[in-house]
Amino acid sequence: MEKQKTLKDPVSFSGVGLHTGSTTRITFKPAPANIGIKFIRLDQPNSSEIAADIDNLIDVKRGTNIGLDNVKVHTVEHILSALSGLGIDNSYIEINANEPPVGDGSARPFIETLQKTSIVEQDAPRQYYELKEPVYYVHEDTSIIAVPADELKISLTIVYNHPLLKSQHASFIITPAIFIKELAPARTFCFDFEIETLKKQGLAKGGSLTNAVVIGEKDIHNELRFLDEFVRHKILDLIGDLYLLGQPLKAHIIAVKCGHPSNVAFVQKLREIKNKEAAQLAVKEAQKAAAGNNRFAGLDLDKPLMDINEIQKVLPHRPPFLLVDKILKIEEDKKAVGLKNVTINEDFFRGHFPGHPVMPGVLLIEAMAQVAGVLLLKKSENAGKLAYFMTIDKVKFRQTVVPGDTIFFEAELLKVKSRTGIVNGKAYVNNSLAAEAEFMFMLVDR
Repeated sequence: MEKQKTLKDPVSFSGVGLHTGSTTRITFKPAPANIGIKFIRLDQPNSSEIAADIDNLIDVKRGTNIGLDNVKVHTVEHILSALSGLGIDNSYIEINANEPPVGDGSARPFIETLQKTSIVEQDAPRQYYELKEPVYYVHEDTSIIAVPADELKISLTIVYNHPLLKSQHASFIITPAIFIKELAPARTFCFDFEIETLKKQGLAKGGSLTNAVVIGEKDIHNELRFLDEFVRHKILDLIGDLYLLGQPLKAHIIAVKCGHPSNVAFVQKLREIKNKEAAQLAVKEAQKAAAGNNRFAGLDLDKPLMDINEIQKVLPHRPPFLLVDKILKIEEDKKAVGLKNVTINEDFFRGHFPGHPVMPGVLLIEAMAQVAGVLLLKKSENAGKLAYFMTIDKVKFRQTVVPGDTIFFEAELLKVKSRTGIVNGKAYVNNSLAAEAEFMFMLVDR
């Protein structure tokens, strides 16, 4: 069983923020199992820890930005990508500003920082989110499709209307070794005509050729680390954004022309599906628990001890006064369990509170008595006899019985003599007691 992982010791990295241009420092610290990734703003005393979770997404303006209670952390995607790529589940990340250092525009500086300490296993299983069926996100010419898989694999295509960057495609199974070598070094990029606009928006104050690949009209102003560095960086970004799901993902992601807006929209869709599945599972678990606590759990309703034809061989009653459908079991001639499915087609509903159909209490008593009669008359010494009421005692009605209910009847033999028998009867609906009574019968020859 794969275990969750955290860091052995704290490690730090300092540098300039891409958009703020301010010097900032982050420290990755160990965290207990099941904590996840949480950012702590040291420059905002007493502020809440900000979980790296899609529910804390603020916006995707030139990066993935999260926040809580008006405290924000900008452009977290490269950090999350590095943590995801190394398989780190739990870490506190202390930061002394609203934006982490950009490093060289890739995830490599964060990988190198994290590798200064050991990654240690924790005493908790790693909880992957595994797809049960394909998930689709499509908006205009952008698409992200995820299909079930045994690992995380990303196949991504980018398309630009630019002479130096038209289209690129890459596909990788995401493992720590592959991430470190093939994806972590890939840097963020922009076109040179975007820079002036970014500056006017108060962004990219810390941007330079040392931390971004800049594409001009006729040439690229940096030396590339990979011929397809651009699509590799898009995969790096997508890995970081996917980690906002709050747990590692097993799926094959097939994406075309995606970016942060589509990435987080896709993660939000995954979260909705995950929440729906969790709610359905909770209902099933509750039903399972209820069934486990059901006094009639384990009875095979499709294979009764006596069906309606066999019951009529023992009892003289006939419809509409035969009120038991099945006898499910008889234990040592001392206890019997019967069943009746109540439908709106019962004759008595036509006249008994027709606007608010309720099974008459006297018929509940009669049905319990019929199960008790079967218990008595199935004894070999009583074969061929009839059971007549002598007394009905200790009658209590606990809840109404309505169309659609299934009634389970219990009859327990308290005392029997040659010509009389005393039986305790109970009726249950939804595992709750609906009625009970104690009967004395006289046994007579037919």
